[in-house]
Amino acid sequence: MPDNTIEVRIEDISQLFHTLDPYPFRERDLDRDAEEFIINWARELPRNQPIHLVVYLSESQLTLPHAQEVPAGIKQHFNHRVEQASFDLRETFRIGWRSLAVGLSVLTAAIVASQAIHATAPPPLNRVFEESLIIFGWVANWKPIETFLYDWWPIIRRRNLYRRLADATVEVKAR
Repeated sequence: MPDNTIEVRIEDISQLFHTLDPYPFRERDLDRDAEEFIINWARELPRNQPIHLVVYLSESQLTLPHAQEVPAGIKQHFNHRVEQASFDLRETFRIGWRSLAVGLSVLTAAIVASQAIHATAPPPLNRVFEESLIIFGWVANWKPIETFLYDWWPIIRRRNLYRRLADATVEVKAR
């Protein structure tokens, strides 16, 4: 098998898909264990190569009508995961922009208050209050800074992995 191949060996098709999912077979979610197995293996594959997924079934399972729908079901599942990750990314940025608006408002108020304290408070205390307010203003910006610098990268990586899995070549073969 090539370096970019994920092999899944199952006894029954029901091991691959969530059996309590009420949707038609090809629209069902993957079983959590199967999804985790595929994702963990996919993380180890070279990122510059397309993924090839081979699902091995017994001869009796291979003749079932659902066996022909396995590739479409897997692709559908990971396309749905791409949509979810894209939503998570938009939500992260939405929260980041709101946090930034709050943080900048607090920073502005802290700067104005520190200037007022500087002009009115006695000299030994004015410096302490002034610096404390400035620090408070910057701490209020911690969350938006963290969001825009770091929080979105894992979501992008996850979305890209799901996209690679959704675009994977899926084969169903006999064991």
